[in-house]
Amino acid sequence: MESIPEHCGEGNDSMLSYEKHRDRLTVRLNGELDHERVGPIRAELDALLCDQKVKHLILELSGVSFMDSSAIGLVIGRYKALARRGGRVSVAGTSPRVDRIFSMAGLYTIVEKLA
Repeated sequence: MESIPEHCGEGNDSMLSYEKHRDRLTVRLNGELDHERVGPIRAELDALLCDQKVKHLILELSGVSFMDSSAIGLVIGRYKALARRGGRVSVAGTSPRVDRIFSMAGLYTIVEKLA
């Protein structure tokens, strides 16, 4: 299993780390997912998802303190990319605030919430 921390954006609060295991990619995000930080995170995720073996992306969000509409777009874009190859996206560790955003945006109709 690989575990390589990658820095996205500036500052320690925008850390992205991941683990790959077979067809599953688990990505841990921390800090604020706002317009400034989502761009570098999107680029890193897309590079990781170039591996066509990845069919299941799990976004572990327990370290996310804030997200805006650009983060919603990030999730939808990765969902579309994986759906084209028969894959899926799940989220785990959502705080009540992030959970509410996912619910209000209707993301749970396309993204599975893991316990």
